[in-house]
Amino acid sequence: MVNHKNFNQLIKENERLDDLQREGLQIIQNPKWFCFGMDAVLLSAFANVKEDQRCLDLGCGNGIIPLLLYGRYKEAKSFEGLEIQKDVAQMARRSIEGNGLSDKIKIHDGNIKNAIEIFGSAKFDVITSNPPYLTENHGLQNTTNHKAIARHEIECNLDDLIYNATKLLKPGGHFFMVHRPFRLTEIIQTMSKYKLEPKRMRLIYPYVDKEANMVLIEGVRGGNTRLLVQPPLIVYKEENVYTKEVYEMYYN
Repeated sequence: MVNHKNFNQLIKENERLDDLQREGLQIIQNPKWFCFGMDAVLLSAFANVKEDQRCLDLGCGNGIIPLLLYGRYKEAKSFEGLEIQKDVAQMARRSIEGNGLSDKIKIHDGNIKNAIEIFGSAKFDVITSNPPYLTENHGLQNTTNHKAIARHEIECNLDDLIYNATKLLKPGGHFFMVHRPFRLTEIIQTMSKYKLEPKRMRLIYPYVDKEANMVLIEGVRGGNTRLLVQPPLIVYKEENVYTKEVYEMYYN
């Protein structure tokens, strides 16, 4: 269990404190900005981190993925995040401070496009990302809104993300991402272009009789060509009732 500090001194107006149901971890969120969803939980369960590995989450938002990964993989060397919105990054740091994890999780300000300048090449064993799913012009209304930046490719696009992730990874390093199936062809083509070889994929279905609405994909820098497609993951067995596998991702 984590050693909490006083979150009451860290929470600001319009913010709330949410329990992550894992190792006593809590997170500060602002509902007017963008709160984490199931995609972050699924990605943290899909990723795999080994002892003494250095991990980076690109576009970390409020720090949800570094926190969830810490809850699963405390033996890792370090967890870091990169976030372009300074106020969101600052909120993530307050969550980390409140959980007493400032020595284990570091949040950096910056654009994914500049990530190599910020960190240097071949520095990380594992990189994760839950990036904006929509292209810049897909129903975009306000380019400065927190939710728009989280959902649309305003500050960087898929090519920027995968190029920088590949350069940041050590040879043989692993990349884990959650995205939308309608962009799967583009995702695989872009990963292959930068020699971030797709190695494992899983489609997520809200119900057994519905279309897939998320895809989890793992790539290896410089890996051989061989893609494992895992069995589908069904989220709900009935309305508002998780399947056993998804329930365990949240609570075990």
